[in-house]
Amino acid sequence: MPDSFSGPLFMANPYPVYAQLRQDGPVQPMQLPNGVQVYAVTRYADVQAGLRDARLIKNIHNAREPGLLDRLGLNPNLNNTNMLRADPPEHTRLRALAHAAFTPKYVSQLRDYIQHIADDLLDAVQPAGRMDLIADFALPLPITVICEMLGVPTADTPKFRRWAWALISSGMLSRERPRPIPELLYLVRYMRRLVSARRRAPQDDLISKLIHVDEGGDRFTDTELIATSIVLLIAGHETTANLIGSGTLALLRNPSQMQTLKDDPSLIKAAVEELLRYVNPVQFVNRYAGEDLEIGGVPIPKGSHLILVLAGANHDADFHAEAERLDLRQGDTQHVAFGQGIHYCLGAPLARLEGEIAFATLLKRMPNLRLEAAQGAVQWRASYELRGLSALPVTF
Repeated sequence: MPDSFSGPLFMANPYPVYAQLRQDGPVQPMQLPNGVQVYAVTRYADVQAGLRDARLIKNIHNAREPGLLDRLGLNPNLNNTNMLRADPPEHTRLRALAHAAFTPKYVSQLRDYIQHIADDLLDAVQPAGRMDLIADFALPLPITVICEMLGVPTADTPKFRRWAWALISSGMLSRERPRPIPELLYLVRYMRRLVSARRRAPQDDLISKLIHVDEGGDRFTDTELIATSIVLLIAGHETTANLIGSGTLALLRNPSQMQTLKDDPSLIKAAVEELLRYVNPVQFVNRYAGEDLEIGGVPIPKGSHLILVLAGANHDADFHAEAERLDLRQGDTQHVAFGQGIHYCLGAPLARLEGEIAFATLLKRMPNLRLEAAQGAVQWRASYELRGLSALPVTF
């Protein structure tokens, strides 16, 4: 049994590790590279059930003894401003407020704008006949979209990219006790100024919409608004960039499937679902045991840190008979790439739309797309939670 999610072989292909974990048992104790001791849940049925289990909670302060937390000098209220770490009733309230502005209808109206960005990005590289698909397309597309939605000036998007990646690479998403890093402070300061400016002079952007959301007299506080905006920023571009980058690599490594999509563009919705299942931009999500419980007969003590390995579940043969084979005609929407239950990804409609436009536009405009580098030279980013490529040189 592996004791950590680390090393170049794991980053290049984590799925044999997940397969071994599934074979070894429903729950396996192990250590993350940042030193956190966890219970790894990798089977589809157990992960799906765990995502909906109210006993598995997000806020560590609701699972551990308050006395210990006080001695560590932690503020249990901080997580309640952040949807990613909050539990009901705080999570229910924050999500309702965010959803009132970030609706599927609102997202669907962005189609033409997203298409325009995709075309502009490819126009810029087409004369050269080659590009780094990550730096030139997969990253700038979603971050330009989410920054525009939030009302962040285009000139500031490079800063947001750096700050967001610093948060992700620091392991803050899986640390039980995240430590402040300078980039987080810069990001909070920037968003505080932006929120203040929008309160004085609202514009046609998501920040202004969130400021004025009123659900039965309930509204966001400034702290909640800043936390929600940061969540939308990170979740709104990093996972989609990984889907586009890793998904394109999967197509290049499965040329018959890429040809299938070229021949029948109407498969694009099914193709995006299958690529989500196959490449898993989010590898796992965190939960804490709110009480003593069992998973698959394995006892889990109260306060334990669990990781529900979405990528392991999506490659479980009990869920998907030929889980290691890419088949764009499948399009099974029962995958758990976006999670399930009350924490189902709020940005799923946007990620799907961006994925559809990105893959369809790329294959239509660059039908001769191929890898420039040897497959063994493909480099993965050093994050085991959000899996993505650092570079993908292609020619067309």
